[in-house]
Amino acid sequence: MSHLVSVTLDSYQWTGGQSPIDCHICNAANTADADLCQKCFAPLALTRQAQEQKTAPVTLAVLGAAGAGKTVYLGMLMDMLSRRKTGLQLVARGAFSINMQQTTARALARSQFPEKTPNEPDRWNWVHCQLRRPKVRKPQDVIIPDPAGESILEELDHPGSYPGVQAVLQRCRGVLLLVDTVAIEEGSPDQEYFAMKVLGYLAELRDGAKKGWTQRPVGILFTKADQCETCFENPQRYAQRRASALWRQCEELFPRHAFFACSVAGGSGYRVLPDHELPVLVPLRVEPRGIVEPFQWLIQHVRK
Repeated sequence: MSHLVSVTLDSYQWTGGQSPIDCHICNAANTADADLCQKCFAPLALTRQAQEQKTAPVTLAVLGAAGAGKTVYLGMLMDMLSRRKTGLQLVARGAFSINMQQTTARALARSQFPEKTPNEPDRWNWVHCQLRRPKVRKPQDVIIPDPAGESILEELDHPGSYPGVQAVLQRCRGVLLLVDTVAIEEGSPDQEYFAMKVLGYLAELRDGAKKGWTQRPVGILFTKADQCETCFENPQRYAQRRASALWRQCEELFPRHAFFACSVAGGSGYRVLPDHELPVLVPLRVEPRGIVEPFQWLIQHVRK
């Protein structure tokens, strides 16, 4: 028996007699019965669901530094769109796509914000959903991951540290970049630097004017804007005044960009929770504002 035939039989035995499955996110080969990708740790249910569709799902990125409010924003967005009867509507595909929505609802019901996303990629939330839009006959499949902010930063500083982050940034067709308004008002530059690093990374991914990020939508979303009414009144002017370097980077590198402001809480305050040593920010009441509009803009500007 030749060596080539022996390798083929070994591969056949490795997959249990079934063809390996290539991850939809990073294209890594996995055993047919695996639950998570061995490289990026994305649920392989995403791949199996994508293979059932005639049109490949669109991957979108919603990114933010640790504490920017990414998980609570996504959870609230999913919950609002899934309950709508008109306009942009959402239907989750797969039980794993409900986790973030459920976690957010539970936390807010206890007058708390959800815990930050763990750094371990096998514990990240992933959403696969169908979006239905007015005057559009066919629903659109969309994949949205929820990587940890610290993991994103680590990948930006040390490429290859988190293959899942790298794969998402390379595959996504549009991005919402969350910036913590409270941190900006307190004078911390870290949120702006994080956003600028992400945009710089995306700008380097371009591979031609038609396919690169010069033609993809970039939304900058100021979160926790209930703490700063001037941000709600004119997010672009707020960015120009309070995050001028980020504003200039968008103007020069990303023609298809827009600024937004949102909040999940109608008011927030600090209190000491039983499992925390220091006071933490908690919602005084749930009053979502500006949640759907940034995502709707992103969907409308994603080119097929």
